[in-house]
Formats: sequence, C-alpha cells, structure tokens
Amino acid sequence: MSRLYDTVEPSVIDEDMLQKAVEDQGPKDEAGRIAKTEGIDFADVTQLRLDFKNILKIDNLWQFKSLVKLQLDNNIIEKIEGLDTLVNLVWLDLSFNNIEVIDGLSQLSKLEDLTLYNNRISSLENMDSLTGLHVVSIGNNNLSSLENLIYLRRFKSLQTINLAGNPFCEDPNYKPFVVAHVPSLVYLDFRLIDGNTRAAAMEQYRYAIEELVADETSAENKRLEQEAKDTEFSTQKEAYVENLNGPYLFDTMFEEDPDASKLAALPGVDELLLTYKDKMVGICKQVFEVGLKEHARRKKEVDEFYSCVHDAKRENKAMAIKKIDEFKKYKKKVFEEIHMITDPKMLDTLLSEYTEETTKLWDTLMGLELQLVDQLEDTIKEFERNLADMVAGFVESVQGLISQIRDFENAHHEKQLEIAIITLEKYVKNELDDELPEDLRLLLVDKDTITNAVSASHDTHMLKIDNREDDIIQRANGWLGALMETIHQEEEVTRNRNRVKEINNFVDNIREEVDNLDLPSGL
Repeated sequence: MSRLYDTVEPSVIDEDMLQKAVEDQGPKDEAGRIAKTEGIDFADVTQLRLDFKNILKIDNLWQFKSLVKLQLDNNIIEKIEGLDTLVNLVWLDLSFNNIEVIDGLSQLSKLEDLTLYNNRISSLENMDSLTGLHVVSIGNNNLSSLENLIYLRRFKSLQTINLAGNPFCEDPNYKPFVVAHVPSLVYLDFRLIDGNTRAAAMEQYRYAIEELVADETSAENKRLEQEAKDTEFSTQKEAYVENLNGPYLFDTMFEEDPDASKLAALPGVDELLLTYKDKMVGICKQVFEVGLKEHARRKKEVDEFYSCVHDAKRENKAMAIKKIDEFKKYKKKVFEEIHMITDPKMLDTLLSEYTEETTKLWDTLMGLELQLVDQLEDTIKEFERNLADMVAGFVESVQGLISQIRDFENAHHEKQLEIAIITLEKYVKNELDDELPEDLRLLLVDKDTITNAVSASHDTHMLKIDNREDDIIQRANGWLGALMETIHQEEEVTRNRNRVKEINNFVDNIREEVDNLDLPSGL
C-alpha cells in the first residue's frame, strides 16, 4: 500500500498550510478577497481538506472547534491522533494512509461517516463511543477474522459498510456472516442487501445468533444494573453518606484496628461485638436516610433557584428586546427622513433628536440591567440564607446521630476493658482453659499491656468515627461555599460584565451607523 509520493519529505500541518487551505477552500471572488483581507477565524471553519499533502502526523487542528467535515485522505499518516478537540466532526476521511490501529477517535461522539479505506488495519476496535455511525468504509485493509466483525453489532445506526478487499472476503461465508451478524446493515460493499440474502443468512447462522443475542441481553442487563448502582452511589456521594446504609463504617473501623482480632477472642466479647454492631449500623442507617432526605431538599432548592433566575433573565431580556425593536422602527423612519431633508437646520435638529434617543436607549438598557442585578442580588441572598440553614440543619442532625455512635463506642470500650481485666485475673490464677489464642496470651502478660491494647483499640475506633463526621461536615460546607462562589463570581459577575459590554457595543454601533451615513450633498 505504498504511495508514489512516499519518497517525498513528509509535510507538517502548520499555520501556513492551514491558512492556505482555508483561503483556497473559502469564499471566492469579492467575498474571498474580503475574507482574505480581514482574515478567517479557524474556529468558524466547518469543512477542511488536507488531502494529498504528504502529511505524516495529524497536529495543530485544535483551533477548528466547529469543524464538521475533515479530509485527510491520500497522505502518509501512521497514527490517528490530534483529533480530540474536533467534537463536532460528523464526516472524517482517513483513506489511503498508513494507519495500522484504529485509535484516537473516542471524543468524536457525533461522527456519522468514517472512511479508513486502504490502510493497514488488522482489527476493528476502539470505536465504542462512536454510537452514531451510519457509514463505515474500511475496505482494502488487513482484516482477516470474520469473528472480529461481531464488534460492529454495537453500532445500532450502522447502515452502510464497505469491507471489500480485506483477506476475510475470500471466505465463502463472508457475506452471509456479515449480513447475519450486523442486522442494521442496508448496504454491504456498495450493494443493497435484498430480503432473500438476509433470510438465508439469518437461517444459516440462526443458532449462533440466538446464543449471541442471549449473551448480549445478559451483558446489557448487567450493564444497566451496574449503571443503576453507579447512579445510586453517585447520589449517595452527593449526599455525603455513601456506604452508611450498612456495616461498612463498623467493619472498616475494626479492620484498621490491629488489636481488634486479638481482643475479640476475650471471653464474652463476641456477643458484645454483635450488640455493638447492631446498634451502630442502626444509627449509620439513620444518618444515611437523613443525608438522602436533606440532599433532595437542597437539590429542590437549587433547581427552584435556577428556575427563578432563568425566568428573571428571560423577562428582562424580553423587555430589552421590546425597547430595541421600538428603537429600530424609529431608526428606520429617521434614516428615511434624512435622505429626504434638504434643509440643513432641519437635518441638524433630526440628528440631535436621534442622538438624544440613542442616549435614552442606552439609559433604558442599562436601567434594565441594573434592575436585573438588584433583583438577582436579592434572590441570591435569600437562596444563600435558605441553603445555609439547610446545610446547618443537616450538619446538626449528623453530629447528633454520630454522638450516639461515640456513646456506643465508649460503652463498648468500658465493657471490653472490664472483661479484659477479669480475664487477666483468671489467666494469672490459671483459671482459664488452654484454648486462648497465642496472640491474646501475649497481651495478658500484665495489666498495663492489656489495658493499653484496649485503649489503643478504642482510640482507633474514635478516630475513625471522628474522621467520618469531619468528612461529612467539610464536604457539605465546602459544597455550599463553592456553589455560592460560582453563583456570585463566575455566573453573575461575568454575566453582568458581558451584558454591559454588549449594551455598549450595540449603542456604539448605532452611533457609528449615523456617523457613516452618506448624507445628501450640500448638507
């Protein structure tokens, strides 16, 4: 698959190549001259041809964010790369290159037509995110395994595919295999798949397809189940109570305690642990339920806030548009009168009046913006108070519940310490049987050793409890602070600055229009 121009030195996609390509493919005649003089913003370009350029590496296309169609065919490209920012790409041609692996397409979720004809590709892979593919051309490559074609079943919109010229096309079962395994296909190798061909293919591979469908259904059910679990867990994290609907905190508390298993062998501690676990899990579930309930309340408050803000902006914008429309009608009338006036004094009077009306329009638009700023400021303040109260109430509830867990831990510690001392006394008097584990015997050498072990275990548990409480409180307060910072600075301040700039630019353009008028001669 060599190219006649492979001996020519590879080209680099640089600014000059891109500028020339854009100009050559842009508007022609007078429009083209103006575009060339004023410059064409790469971000506005929707189609780009870089074919027959002897390009080795795809690079420097990040500015073409609006690109819909890209031709890179008939080059010497070896690797698909540098396309991640072209998220609006619908049509991509990489035919007649030296590509060996399909890769680097994961961000192109809008892609519908992909051409990889005449390359060196040996496997269909790494296209999972291209769910909207309609057309794929990958003929004249090195595809040899019919089983690899099963990969195409995931593209439910795929209607046309060209595979001609690949090694597996020599297999007599090639066509029925493709037709049976990719049921969405309408055209294969540029030919319409007729009903008889489809029926025969489905019959030939009936049992294989039934088994495949069963496996796919099972896999899809598992995926949906996992997706539901992930969504649920994500909600729990947003509520700051993940893993608190069961024994997770209790279990990890003891897993991270190096002496827990030793102390658990003390006579009677096993029953003590069961009681402790049951009580602690009960409180954890209460924290979990409170967390989800309060998260739902906060979410509702946030949704209502943004809905209120949206309504206020929409109403304010409608009033501004009404004023602008009224002014445009006035401007049209004034401009018509200007070209009919022959008296210089009347013209001056009309222009003065127009200037005054322009200033009034600026005052009106700025007044509407100031009105919106005041309205949103009051709304934001009320929202912040409500949300702060919600977070404070949530934190207070969590602290009250977790204090109960601390009480359970203190009670467990006291009872365990009591059991440990009694066990030590019996051990010293040889009143215990010989079935005590060796690692527990090492703690029963004296009172200090066993009491230190029990105290260290207690400290580990309390630290774990404290850390979880701190984590919930910090995340809740952190979320509130970050949200309000975003609303105040990134959203409202930025919106206001942009709106003021927009108004000034609009009014300046109106003033320039009248300044640039071609007034009647002699005036």
